[in-house]
Amino acid sequence: MKMEKLKEAIGLSQRTGFICIATADGKGMPHIATAGEMELTEEGCLAIREWFCPGTVVNLQTNKFISTVVLDRDSDIGYQMPGTLEKIEELGVLNGYAPDLESKPPLPQVERRLLIKVQKITDFRLGPHSDAED
Repeated sequence: MKMEKLKEAIGLSQRTGFICIATADGKGMPHIATAGEMELTEEGCLAIREWFCPGTVVNLQTNKFISTVVLDRDSDIGYQMPGTLEKIEELGVLNGYAPDLESKPPLPQVERRLLIKVQKITDFRLGPHSDAED
């Protein structure tokens, strides 16, 4: 995997403000989520911070494979970064300080940070593209 390309992808995510995350449960049923923050750790892992929906967390507890996509639709420049989960860190817990939210459908209650070991990085486009790494 090319570190320079990974840094480009992180920069793109900071400009677009969101990324997509694909996970699957133990039987292979896919699940897509979004997140807003992505950075590179000192250890070379991709760190994604968000109030993830429970489906994402449950999937990663049984299936450590994950793929992350960042795309700028206007320029049609994007990257896909498949990898494996190294660790889930709990950063914050919602504990009822917002009672008006209790009447709405369940919201994520724990802010988490996913640490991901990226296996490769490939281009991602709106149209046909290759998933071969440069």
